[in-house]
Amino acid sequence: MTPLDDTDRRLLNRLQEDLPLTPRPYANVATELGITEQDLLDRLARMKADRVITRFGPFFDAAAMGGDFCLCAMAVPEAEFETVLTKVNAHPEVAHNYERTHRLNMWFVLATETPEAITATADAIERETGITVHRFPKLQEFFIGFRVAA
Repeated sequence: MTPLDDTDRRLLNRLQEDLPLTPRPYANVATELGITEQDLLDRLARMKADRVITRFGPFFDAAAMGGDFCLCAMAVPEAEFETVLTKVNAHPEVAHNYERTHRLNMWFVLATETPEAITATADAIERETGITVHRFPKLQEFFIGFRVAA
């Protein structure tokens, strides 16, 4: 893994704010950072390959578009964790997936096009894994402006 340099850190911090809605948004950000568009794209590809970042893309408000979100948790036996993780993450509806040191050791978010698809996806994961998917639907939304300083 290549260590992050100052430009990588500035890039990661900058891209957490917004991406210009222009025909060439990466070129615009690259100019702001004093690098070329190709350098920016190469840096993102390298950081993704090194697993510094796991994804880069927009965050859509599924509920505002008629869909839904649901926080889910599973109690996965340690010996089966990687196998279950692969099955869960194979679903495109899985937006995030985190391991926790708790009886419910796998937590993930489902983001679906319809509210009914939450049930269908969680039920499919249960059938595929044989493990209960505990569902924690959103009761109230709070915007916290979460950012991670690189």
